[in-house]
Amino acid sequence: MDYENIENKSAEQGESFAKLLEKSGTRSMRLAPGQKVKSRVVSISGDLVYIDLGGKSEGVIDLDEFIDKDGSVRIHEGEEIEAFFLSVQDGIRKLTTLVNGYSAVELKSIQSAYEAGLPVNGEVKREVKGGFEVQVGGVRCFCPYSQIDMRGGREGGIYLGQTFPFKVLEYEEEGRNIILSRRVLLEQEKQASIERLKETLKEGSVITGRVSSLQKFGAFVDVGGMEGLIPASELSWTRIERPEDTLSLGQEVTAKIISLDWDNNRLTLSMKALQPDPWSLVPGKYPVDGCLKGTIVRLAPFGAFVNLEPGIDGLVHISNLGAGRRINHPKEVVEVGQIVEVYVLSVDSENRKISLSMQPKVEPKKIVLPQVGEVIDGVVDKVMPYGIFLRMSNGINGLIPNSEMGTPQGSDHKRMFPPGTEMQVAVVDVDTASTKVRLSRKAVMEKAAREEYDQYVSAVKKPEGTSGGLGSLGDILKAKLQEKNLNG
Repeated sequence: MDYENIENKSAEQGESFAKLLEKSGTRSMRLAPGQKVKSRVVSISGDLVYIDLGGKSEGVIDLDEFIDKDGSVRIHEGEEIEAFFLSVQDGIRKLTTLVNGYSAVELKSIQSAYEAGLPVNGEVKREVKGGFEVQVGGVRCFCPYSQIDMRGGREGGIYLGQTFPFKVLEYEEEGRNIILSRRVLLEQEKQASIERLKETLKEGSVITGRVSSLQKFGAFVDVGGMEGLIPASELSWTRIERPEDTLSLGQEVTAKIISLDWDNNRLTLSMKALQPDPWSLVPGKYPVDGCLKGTIVRLAPFGAFVNLEPGIDGLVHISNLGAGRRINHPKEVVEVGQIVEVYVLSVDSENRKISLSMQPKVEPKKIVLPQVGEVIDGVVDKVMPYGIFLRMSNGINGLIPNSEMGTPQGSDHKRMFPPGTEMQVAVVDVDTASTKVRLSRKAVMEKAAREEYDQYVSAVKKPEGTSGGLGSLGDILKAKLQEKNLNG
C-alpha cells in the first residue's frame, strides 16, 4: 500500500494520523526517517512525551523540546502536534518536533510572522562574517550589518547581548535561511515620529534632546525619533575644535531650531542661539587706538586672527604684522597660541569685524606745501627725459619741466645736474589735492638778472637835470642782460 500517498491525501483533508491508520486498515504503519506525522499527545511521563501513532502504537518525543527558558512546559495531553520520525530505538519509535535542530513550532511562528509582516524578538548573540547572529527563540537567524541600525552597524559591539524587535526579510529553505532587519522597523518608527513632530516643530522653537553621535563637523541630537544636527559652529560663541571636548554621548542638551527641511528630514539646531551674543557688547568696549592683549587662534595667508574674549576675534592684516618690513606669510612673525599685544584700528559690529595692528597707529605728518612765487632750495633727486625732480626741504618732490630749466634746448641734464646737485627754484604752480608742485629754475635766473640790472641802473643813474647821454648805455646794458638770460 502506498502509505505516503495516503498520508498526503489525508493531510490535504486535515485528517489525523490516527484516522489515516483506521482508513488504511493497518494497526501499525511503517514510517520512513524524516517523515512528518500529525498526532495527539497521549501522555507526559518523566522526560518523554508520548503521542498516538494509531491503534496501540505510540511514539515518544523528548520533553526538553517543549520546555521554555523559564522551565515551564508548553505542551499538554490531548494537544495535536506535528512531528518528524527519527528511528526505532529499543523497540520505541523516536520522533522530534525540531527541524534542523529547531523547534517546528518556533519555525512555524517565524514563518507566520514573515508572511504576516509582523516583527519577532531576537537576541544579538555574536558578530559573524557580514553581520550578526540573532537568536529568535531557539532559532538562529542572520542580520546583516546594514540592517542592525540606521548607520550600518558601525558600532556593532554595543548590540551584543541585547534583545530587539526584528522584521523577517527572508524565510527560505524551510527555515535554514532566515534574514532579519532591525533597520526597517527603525525607519518605520522614525517616519511615524517625523509625522508627529511635523505637527509641533517649527523654526525658532526651543527643544530638548540627547546627544546620539559626535562627529568632527558637529553633534547629532535625538529629539524624539528624529535626529537634528548641531554644527560645530553652532555649539558656542567660543571657537570649538572638537565637539567631544564640550559634549558627551547621552548628554541632554537644549537647542533652538534654526532650519527645518521636511522634504529631506533635516533638522538644524543651535546651542549658540540660546547664549548671549558677545558682539552685542562690543560697541564702546573696544575704542579705536586702544591697546589690548589677545591670543593668536588662526593664521591665514592674509593675516592672523586674534581672540580678544570668548566669541570675539579680530584680524591683524598681514600689512600690519611686519613692523614696516614686507612678509610673505604671518607664520614668519607669529604662531598659533602666542599671546600678543594689539591696537584697535577699526570696529564694525554690524559685520562682526575688528581690525587690529601689532603697532600703534601713527598719524601721517602734515605736509606743508610752498606758496606760488616762493623761492626755495632743493636737491636733485631724479633726472627724467621730461624734466628734473627736485627734493625740497619739506621732504616732498617737485618737478622742474625741461622748459623751466633755463638751459639751451637739447642740453644733457643728466650730465649737467646729477642727483645730489643743489639748486634754487621758484614755485610756479601748486596742486593741493595731489600735492604736486611745479617748479622753475629759469624764473629764479630771470629774477636774478632783473635785480642785477636794477642795481646797475641805480649805480649809474646821473643826477637830476644832467643830460641823458647815459640813457643809451643803459639801454645797451639792458639788452645785453636779456641776451645773456636767453643764452643761459
